[in-house]
Parts: sequence; structure tokens; C-alpha cells
Amino acid sequence: MSEEVVGEILELPQTDYQKQMPGEEEEAMAQATEISIESLEEGNVQFQDEVSAVKQVLFLDQDDDSSNSDYGSHDKPGTVLQRLMPDGNVLFPDIFQTNQLLFYERFKAYQDYMLGDCRTSEVKDFTAEYLEKVLEPSGWQAVWRTEVFEVLIEVVDVEYLVLKAAVELVTPFLCETKGCELTEESMKDLLEAKEHKVPLQELYVVYDESGEFDQTALAVEHVRFFYKHIWRSWDEEDEDDDFDYFVRCVEPRLRLYYDILEDRVPSGLVAEYRSLVSQCEEKYKEFMSLRNCISNSDSESELDNVSMVEGLKMYDDLESLKRKLKIIENPLLRYVLGYQVNSGLQSNRAKGPRPTGERMVHVVSSSMTVSQLQTLMRDKLCPDFSGEEFELQFHSDPLAAVNACYEGDVVVICPGHYSVNGSFSIPDSIELEGFGLTDEVVIEKLGKGDIFLDLTGANVKISNLKFVQHDAVEGILCVRQGKTVMENCVLQCETTGVTVRTSAELFMNICDLYGAKGAGVEIYPGSTCSLVGNGIHHCKEGILIKDFTDEFYTMPKITMMNNVIHNNEGYGVILVKPADLPRMKKTTEEDFQDESKENGGQKKEADEEEVPPAEGCVEGNNQFREPHTQEHTEGNDVITNELVATSSKKSQLQKKKMIELGLTMADDDLMSQEMFVSINGNHFKRNGKGSFGTFFY
Repeated sequence: MSEEVVGEILELPQTDYQKQMPGEEEEAMAQATEISIESLEEGNVQFQDEVSAVKQVLFLDQDDDSSNSDYGSHDKPGTVLQRLMPDGNVLFPDIFQTNQLLFYERFKAYQDYMLGDCRTSEVKDFTAEYLEKVLEPSGWQAVWRTEVFEVLIEVVDVEYLVLKAAVELVTPFLCETKGCELTEESMKDLLEAKEHKVPLQELYVVYDESGEFDQTALAVEHVRFFYKHIWRSWDEEDEDDDFDYFVRCVEPRLRLYYDILEDRVPSGLVAEYRSLVSQCEEKYKEFMSLRNCISNSDSESELDNVSMVEGLKMYDDLESLKRKLKIIENPLLRYVLGYQVNSGLQSNRAKGPRPTGERMVHVVSSSMTVSQLQTLMRDKLCPDFSGEEFELQFHSDPLAAVNACYEGDVVVICPGHYSVNGSFSIPDSIELEGFGLTDEVVIEKLGKGDIFLDLTGANVKISNLKFVQHDAVEGILCVRQGKTVMENCVLQCETTGVTVRTSAELFMNICDLYGAKGAGVEIYPGSTCSLVGNGIHHCKEGILIKDFTDEFYTMPKITMMNNVIHNNEGYGVILVKPADLPRMKKTTEEDFQDESKENGGQKKEADEEEVPPAEGCVEGNNQFREPHTQEHTEGNDVITNELVATSSKKSQLQKKKMIELGLTMADDDLMSQEMFVSINGNHFKRNGKGSFGTFFY
């Protein structure tokens, strides 16, 4: 007996013992002892319950991991999946929502449970084995969904190897059709014709709160997704059957699917991939049909020989398509090879003038009243395009209108909000004009895989339009070559803004640009950029001038007049150049002076004196955090001085190289003609680091 029990007995009131008869003393003692032991046992049970609760909290993550897997515990009450209410007029029961699984969930299911390290020829067997382990063979309801109808059925058996379920109609009969009428009797006849067997991929499991059918719903979803997005009919003919099918095909295709879903792939590349898949499917069907015809033919006629030649050519075409698909499916090759074609590095070819010689005016409007058409004719079409060479063509999509353009065409976009899923690639000289106020003609880009406007035409004009881009991978507008004039436009962007590439020309007047997570305007060496009367604000940097000090680059021709550059996170204007340029300049001057002395003074030193950059420009000009009036008066001069000084250093480097090569000294006046900088009248307000800064690399 424990000391606590003895203590409890001894602590009984003395009066209780005095009331006991002498013969009853031992009996009372035994009864008290029994009560104490029972209380100890109850306390022990409570202690064990508390320990179990603590263990449950400590090992909660382990339990969660098992529940998320396809072989999770069924002991936990309740489902872990969400319910989805089917669309339509018929009151179908809710189904499991399984179409929003994450990449790693599908990846784990295919790698660990469904496919493993199987070969292509073993996919069906591995899939059947997986379904046998996790799929309930009967007793669950589902919505049988096809392109023509949806009907509620109950599964009574499953044939795992052929991926079919034996089903019966549920009472009461629930069915919704699309473009036809199906009665209960006709549906029974259809099931009889199919021997009551339907494909598992067409079944959507009815929601059940108990959690009993969670794994069934997930298994059906994994099979459906696999045969819709991963499996290709020609995989069975794969010559690499000895290698892991998951590593070769499943993983890259699964990653590509989610890259496309999350808009990480340019829409041009997506369209090309889907077109290749479709072409490959058609070519494979033709090839298989021809091969079956040849194999079933007993004769050796000349016709069979021709068919064999056609079959070989068809096989070569099929293999070529498959190679192109593998390039896009492979993450590395996709971005090294395939991505270059669709990212604008190789732009679409210009169509040139229309063969018939006329010019087309493309009118874009989602809908139009008679009065709006009259206004359009009176104010725009009749005054500007009344010549015999113009014809009218109407569109509802601005992207389709631009794609239909030839050299010299005009696109007039009527007021409205247009959503486009793709990029404007403009290789010809055309005009793109909004009819109305800028905020009334809005073109919004859906998806985030592309640059919005990719311009390579010799003479492109864009006016009175608002472009909106959300969460993009590339910038909103890029002038790669040719000349582009933008007037009275609004550019709402979320990555880099406008890019002017080498040898391209941009004339941007009275536009509003904001929201860029990079620079609002990027100016490359050798380009021409004229910015007049624009607002550039709420960007990471206002204007970024790329390094032009390399001997292979020429200085950009920059005009900045009367712009308001404000509320940018970094600098209003930032210049990028190498960190060792000052040291290079000093060495160059010393060598140049020594060589001039050796040559008897026949060669003169550079007439141009270096214009020293404004104090503090190297790491950002702190003086620009003074009141705004100082920014207005000094910002333009500081930018001009720094650009001229950098150009002077580059000029001296070029002179030294020319002397080393024994060439005649270039005339300073001619050298200075290559440099054209006109910066005045600009206003810099509330930029985080000041009006101007230099970034050394």
C-alpha cells in the first residue's frame, strides 16, 4: 500500500472510527482501501489520455503527411477534399473537387504510387495495379460526363486493366443534355449497347463527407489527367522502351503543363506546342492506318510499293514532329532553343504591301450602334480614308485585326475594353489608333508569358490607346528595330516598361507610363529615343540608359524634353557603366600624352576637356533630396554632363586604339556629331534616390 493511501486512511475523522463497532473496524479499513485503489486507477486513465493528446499534437505533421498521400489513413473521420457544385440546370449532387491539385501532388502520385519506374510498355499494367489498391470496386455514385450529356450513375464493378466501370442508372433519373433530348429509356438503351461499361476518365465521383471515397476520387482524377495531358498515343511505339517512362516523358510534360497553367511560357510557344501535338496525332493516325493496310495486304503489287514509300515519308515526318515536341517539353531546350523563336528574338517576317495594291482600314468594335457608326464615318473614316485605295474590314478582336494587316494598313479601335490572350507582333509599317479618349479604348493582356507589343516595322504609329498588363514575365513594349511613334497613350505595366533596342527608334510624346517593377524606359546603345511631354512614375527606376562605353557600341541619341519623372523607387534617370572606366581613362590619357611627345608633337592631345560629373553622382546625388526646385533646375544639367563625360572617355579610348593601329586621328567635330543629347525642361519630383545616379558593374 502506498504512503498516499495510508495517509488518506489516517486522515479520516476520528469520529468515524469511534462510530465503528470493534468487529467492524477491519471491514471499514478494507472498504477505504478499495475506494482509494479505484481512485488511483481513474487517475491513471486520465493521465494516459493526457499523454495521448500530447502525442497527437507532437506528431500532428506526420499524420498530416500520411493523410495527404494516396495511401493515407482511412481511420480519420471526414473527407479532406473540397466539394464542387456542378454547373447546369439539373440538381446533380455535389462532386469531389480534384481538378485543382498542385504540381507536387500529381508528381508524387505518378512517381510513388501509379507509375514508379515502369517502362512505356508497362504503363497499363502499373496503372491497373495502382487502381486495384486504392479504388473502391463498387458502391459509389458518380456523374458520367460526356460532350453530349451528363447523367448520375452508380458503379457496381470496375475492370482495372481496361479502365472501365460497370454502372447502373440511379433512381430518380437525373440527366442533362447539350443540344439533344435523352429520356431514361434511351439512356438505358445506350448503356445496354455499351454493356453497361463506361470509361473511368468520364466519371466524376459524388461528394461524400465520410472520407471513404477520397482515394477513389483522387485515383480517378489521376487517371483522367494522365490520359488527357501526359499520355500520347505514339508513346507505345517509343524506341526507348528500356528507359524509365516517368523520367523521360511524365515529368517534363507535367512541368510544361503547370508552366503553361501559370503563364510562364509565351503564348506563341504554347500555340506552337498545341499545334504540334495536333499535327502529330493526325500524322500518327494516318501512319497507323497505312501500316495496317500494308500488313493486311497479301499481294506485292506496285501499289503496295508506293504505299511503303509513303509510309517511310510519313514516318520521317512523324519523327520530326516528335523531336520538335521533345524540344519544347524539355525545360532546358525549351528556353535555349524554342523560346528564342517566340520571345521576339526572331520576329515575324513582314508581309509587305497587299498583292492587290489596296490598303485596308480595320475597324475594331465589340458592338456598335448606328449613331456610333455615323460618328465614326463622319469624324474619322470619311475625312482620312476616302480614297479609292482604301477598303473597310470589321473585327471584334484588336489582335486579329493587327495580324490581318499588310504594309500601310490602318487599325481604328472604337471605345471599349478589349481582353487579348497573346502579343501584338508588328513587323510591317502600320498605324494603330484609338477612336476616342485614351481611357475609353483599353486593351488588356491576359496571361503573363509574353511581351505585350513587339515592334519591328520600319514605320509604326500608335496613338490614343491604353495598354494594361498584369503580372507579366516580359515588358509591355519593345522596339527591336525600325521606327515607332507613340502619342497620347497610357502604359500600365508590371515588369519592365518600354525597351528601345540597338538601332531602333522610339518617339514617345505625351504618354503616361507607370507601374514597372524594373525601369520605365530602357535605352540601349546605338538607339534613338525621343521622350517629349511624358509622365513616367511609380516604377523601380524612371529611365535606364544601358552601358554604351564598349568599343562596339555607339552612344544612344537621346532627347528628353518637358517630361515629369516622379515617385519612382530609385532614380529618375540612371546610367549603367563599368566600374573601371575612370581608371581606364586615366591610363589612356597618360599613354596618349607619352606617345604624342615621342612623335614630336605631331599628334595633338584631345581638344575636348573632360566635363567632370556632378559631385556625388557615383552613388546617387544626395543633393537631389533637397527641395524640389533644386531638382528641377539641376537635374537636366547633371544628366547631360554625365552623358557627355562618359562619351568623352569612350572617345579617348577609341583614339588610343586608332593610334596604336597607326590610323589617322579622327576629327573631334566628326566624333561629336555622333553624340546627340538634348535634355532640358524635365521635372524630377519625389524620386527615392534622387534625379540621377550611376550604376557601376
